[in-house]
Amino acid sequence: MLDVTLIRNHPDHVHDALRKRGLDVDIPAFLTLDTQLRETRTTVERLRAERRRISTEIAARRRMGGAAEAADDLHVADLQTQAKALAQRLAQAEVGLKRVEGVWREFLDGLPNLPDEDVVAGGKENNRVLRTVGDPPGFGFVPKDHVRIAEDLRLVDHRRGVALAGSGHWVYRGEGAALEWALLNHFLDTHRRAGYEFVLPPHLLTREAGYAAGQFPKFADEVFQVDDHFLLPTAETALASLHRGETLDERELPLKYVAYTPCYRKESGGYRTAERGTLRGHQFNKVELFQYTRPADSEAAQLELLARAEELVAGLGLHYRVTQLAAADTSPAQAKTYDVEVWLPSLGGYTEVSSVSNARAYQARRGGVRYRPQNGGKPAYVHTLNASGLATSRLLPAILEQHQRADGTVAVPEALWRWGLPEVLGAAMR
Repeated sequence: MLDVTLIRNHPDHVHDALRKRGLDVDIPAFLTLDTQLRETRTTVERLRAERRRISTEIAARRRMGGAAEAADDLHVADLQTQAKALAQRLAQAEVGLKRVEGVWREFLDGLPNLPDEDVVAGGKENNRVLRTVGDPPGFGFVPKDHVRIAEDLRLVDHRRGVALAGSGHWVYRGEGAALEWALLNHFLDTHRRAGYEFVLPPHLLTREAGYAAGQFPKFADEVFQVDDHFLLPTAETALASLHRGETLDERELPLKYVAYTPCYRKESGGYRTAERGTLRGHQFNKVELFQYTRPADSEAAQLELLARAEELVAGLGLHYRVTQLAAADTSPAQAKTYDVEVWLPSLGGYTEVSSVSNARAYQARRGGVRYRPQNGGKPAYVHTLNASGLATSRLLPAILEQHQRADGTVAVPEALWRWGLPEVLGAAMR
């Protein structure tokens, strides 16, 4: 949620920042609505105060009694008549207040985060490649795509996955399942050793969690609903609400969490290589990093998270690049996002395996997460950050394609050997 005071005091700045996302928001209309809301609240409070005054006076006169009892009875009756009329006016004003508050809240909830100053305007066509690391693998043979490799080595069973759960699902089998689990273990172990607290959150969340993360109400139709709950699309949704409604001590910050969850999403799929295999699906595994920081520390925290994601990808011997997303390609809840993208030879391009984002105070304001300064100042909103650390469903195809050999086997990155994997996948089949 955006800071209402910022909108009131700097409407042109807010309008221009949202234009970078391709949105032409009617800020003057919101300011008119905001003025109406404040005036209506003032009216309701004045009427409530008057009702309390009359009720107090009626009670006082009834307690007095005595010689002037008859006169007091007349005055009390007159006050009761006033109170009745006042109650009707108050009821009407409260209905009006509820209506204006609803429109005001709907308008504010629909506004995305403001992109940072260094985030360029426009969509993905304006994403900026910051650096490219390593060289694309060269092959002295005709390379296979990840779908063919996974099928030939019996690592992923797409046919039975579809039979079990429909399109967009698969089954990891044998060495494929072992590779998937080794990746998750490797990521979790690395982050825990770096001081991140391990969290296993619920997979069913309340709508309040979706709202705090900035995904509801706009993207409510993109998750799997289960009665009055939904299946989490990413652990970020849970971690953003882990301290919802709390005021933290500044000395506790930063809070650093790492979580593992399956992610459940209504992803569209197809038959192109860019969508087949495990690249896009309704359920996939991901290790998520999340931080709560002081505002002054969030930029450095984002660079730390980016370095962690890069370290993992580089440690797997993969060629990759880092991209800073343009404003319209950045998630609505985020102010700035870096993507770490691995090379897929079959696509002749890159696919994202980690998004590293800074929401600044947007999620904290929606979730009511503040911190109390050590100097005794007024509580302020924390900043929240998240990063995939990493998503395996796109990383596994990159490993299969970049590390494939002429004999059809795949070299396993050395970082994964300690998790019980062979040095070469498919060697036993030769």
